[in-house]
Amino acid sequence: MSNSQPPHQEQQPALFCSIGSPTTCISKQDLRETVEKFLESLGARDDVLLLPPDFTRFHSQAGTITRFISEYYNFTEREEDAGGSSTRATSASSPSIQIIPALGTHAPMKNEQIELMFGSNLANKKTCNRNDDSSDSSPFVVHNWRDDVVTIGFAPEEMVEKATHGMVREKWPAQLNKLVWEKRIQRESDSSKSNPQPLVLSIGQVVPHEVTGMANYNKNLFVGVGGVEAINLSHFIGAVHGMEKLMGRGNNPLREILNYSSSKYLEPQLDLWYILTVMGPSSSQDSDDDQNDGVEMKGLFIGRDVQAYDLACDLSLKVNFNLLERSPKKMVVYLNEEYHSTWLGNKSIYRTRMAIDDGGELIVLAPWVETFGEDDCIDSLIRKVGYVGTPEIMKAMENDDELKSNLSAVAHLIHGSSEGRFSVTYCPGKLTKEEVESVGYKYSDLEKMKQVYNIETLKDGWNTRIDEDGSEVEFYYISNPALGLWAHPSRFEEESDTSNAAQINSDVTISSNQEASDGSGGVGGWKKPPRKPDCAL
Repeated sequence: MSNSQPPHQEQQPALFCSIGSPTTCISKQDLRETVEKFLESLGARDDVLLLPPDFTRFHSQAGTITRFISEYYNFTEREEDAGGSSTRATSASSPSIQIIPALGTHAPMKNEQIELMFGSNLANKKTCNRNDDSSDSSPFVVHNWRDDVVTIGFAPEEMVEKATHGMVREKWPAQLNKLVWEKRIQRESDSSKSNPQPLVLSIGQVVPHEVTGMANYNKNLFVGVGGVEAINLSHFIGAVHGMEKLMGRGNNPLREILNYSSSKYLEPQLDLWYILTVMGPSSSQDSDDDQNDGVEMKGLFIGRDVQAYDLACDLSLKVNFNLLERSPKKMVVYLNEEYHSTWLGNKSIYRTRMAIDDGGELIVLAPWVETFGEDDCIDSLIRKVGYVGTPEIMKAMENDDELKSNLSAVAHLIHGSSEGRFSVTYCPGKLTKEEVESVGYKYSDLEKMKQVYNIETLKDGWNTRIDEDGSEVEFYYISNPALGLWAHPSRFEEESDTSNAAQINSDVTISSNQEASDGSGGVGGWKKPPRKPDCAL
């Protein structure tokens, strides 16, 4: 047997399906049938690991796909509302299933979020714990990006140096949750045994993204279930390379690093497949998904290498990229219950900053936002430094070991800064005026602003309202920033532009103050924090 391909991949083409167009609407029934045909083509399995996104990608339909997989493998009973097919295909095998939501730096999912996204049967499922033979364990495993990782290899220093304009001269560590890496192909097992190999399924949505250009594919592994060093450096690369050169581009220096690591380490070692969706606004009021709030599936791509991702990127740009003929002076973005922090909610800034006019205003209606960071460490750093622009943030980093050790926070602060080009007015439901203004944003009362901008009557796109003096005010409204990228042609920079590199001239060392976790190869999760008082990990 070849040493370069896991079993089953030798018989399987790299691309199982490529379905979709800007006018397509893939129904629940079609989705279920396609997923079942795919699983059937893989043959019987004993061990299946699922890597869906967390609640911040609720509308990706990854939860529905995860549920369909669970039902096909007889792991949970079929829910009657999940796809109306009259046929009920099931697997001849009943493998054990574990699910690791790809949290990345995000907070763990709450029980009610798991049930809403994945269904009650999966949310309440109890499985046998292999360690103690008990039957009270959940199939859901919480990923801890600071502790649960192993380093499986490195991308060359030259690739990192190029991506960071010479700022970082170190190899990029390819890190994974240890449980994922345990699913490696057993090539030297007893030839008399015919047990099927473990199956890893990465599920998620392809959409423009502020760090990797286009979301998902191997980002779901190296970031979604990756480690602190890899995530910190990945986010930092995105910041220094410049969002205007990344957003909406599937090919970029950071993605080159991820693709290199994927082809060198993941593809030869794991029986890994990607199930990728492209989501867009519903073209019709008639929908078989009453939870998706005007969102429908435009594309479905299943494969085991970059081909499926490239095809999904092509469709996503047609569906999710909104090029505006003129720059709005005022933009209003609504954040739904998926967004409880500015770490998540600043997607409202990332996705609109290339559209809004100089001197304009971005108003963020954020009823559920209650904090800045997704953990106490990051929250503390955001409160300490603020969204004060790249030069000030980099100056703060030069003098702060905590920031140097948390480059993802540095990147987030840069991404969330308007660089003085436009103003940001946050209207949070659960942060005070003093808290919002302390990090560099303007504040406005949520209830008052909801009276001015009634989300029940606004339509996505251009709207007008009558001001107090009787004048007509035009503004651009976005009901869900996760669904797209908005830009004016003048701000969609070409690849040759230098972007943030000119503002950032510090050398960065990413591995100071770290001790390796067991088996991490030297750069895994933190055994002890770089500094205890403010950023205990």
